[in-house]
Amino acid sequence: MKIIEIGTGYTSIPAKMGAATEIVVEELTKAFVSLGKNVELVDISDNNRLSNQLPITEVKIPQFFSSTDVKLGIVHKLKRVIYSIALAKKLNKIIKNENDEVLLHFHNQYNLYFFLKLLNKSIKNKVKIAYTVHSYIWAGEWEDIKSIVKKRYFQEICCVRNADYVLVLNDITKDHFTKHFGINETNIFKVINGVNTKTYHQLTAGEIDSQKTELGLESKHIIFQVGSVCDRKNQLGAVKMLCEYLKKHKDTIYMYAGGIIDPDYQQEIINYSKSNNIHEQVIYVGELCPGYQLNKYYNIADFTIFPSRLESFGLVIIESLSAGTPVLLLETPIFDLNTGYRVFESESDLYSILDEKAMNNKDFIPNIEKYSWESVARDHIGLFESKGDN
Repeated sequence: MKIIEIGTGYTSIPAKMGAATEIVVEELTKAFVSLGKNVELVDISDNNRLSNQLPITEVKIPQFFSSTDVKLGIVHKLKRVIYSIALAKKLNKIIKNENDEVLLHFHNQYNLYFFLKLLNKSIKNKVKIAYTVHSYIWAGEWEDIKSIVKKRYFQEICCVRNADYVLVLNDITKDHFTKHFGINETNIFKVINGVNTKTYHQLTAGEIDSQKTELGLESKHIIFQVGSVCDRKNQLGAVKMLCEYLKKHKDTIYMYAGGIIDPDYQQEIINYSKSNNIHEQVIYVGELCPGYQLNKYYNIADFTIFPSRLESFGLVIIESLSAGTPVLLLETPIFDLNTGYRVFESESDLYSILDEKAMNNKDFIPNIEKYSWESVARDHIGLFESKGDN
């Protein structure tokens, strides 16, 4: 069996920015290669792709679309359609020339939707389709999301209904598909995302001190948040919850990183910080490159805070834990995680945790090897090679 991992076309792989799904595709592909599997990554063409050793086959589209930014405007939507159609044509050619059965692993609803529409019927029997549901919307309660998913996620529903393997990252997504769309639960499999444990690792005390000195943060306690700057990630909510604590603890800062999706939302954070005289303690550090640079910031932090409103998995959580930094969560994680985090339900809860010195003891961080990409890839391979038998 040949496994074809399919890049979304959102940003090229290797991911230059913190695009979570693209990181998943990249790391799964690398893990399959290291495990000796026959794997190919099909991804959008990009003249500026980072240097890599991945087995990449490019899908050519006009360079204008390859180089556009990731803002979710009309150009981006048009790019998604153009790429998905070109991708479908490329996949049909690849499958036709393969002698073995092909497992196509999709990670984006546009990509699979157009492939299903353009699949050459003569090669259909050579193909198995796996589709991982990354969309955060399914993590919400049904009454809150039902009108949205029926209007905006009809493509994803089509994908789930036609995939041989539906891979979900949490139980609530599986419940929505079985209860509200009649998807056979024997076709739905719960998986986890992983973390590159070599990239995200604990630095020595000396290295951490050096990094803090380099950034001018020698005497600071740092509460760190990673994610696109927008309402769903809830950076403003974090600032508001931390406001009184920051006023009382001038040696503590809230530091956040990520691409600015909503400039007006970013301005709200700035305005609120200034009006409450905590602006010198609320620091935006821009968009950090995944890998070494991001690991440095995880390590200098006392805590990573994760107040997102909706998430399908929360890659940031296991990255932070792999770097040895505990995580503060507004809600209990909807994926399996036994330790390494604390949940706060109010400002007083949050302040108590921040003042609890034992929370800074990194010895309680869980055995992260369960989440290594090779471990996650082995689980995927076991599933694919079992033909989906339970």
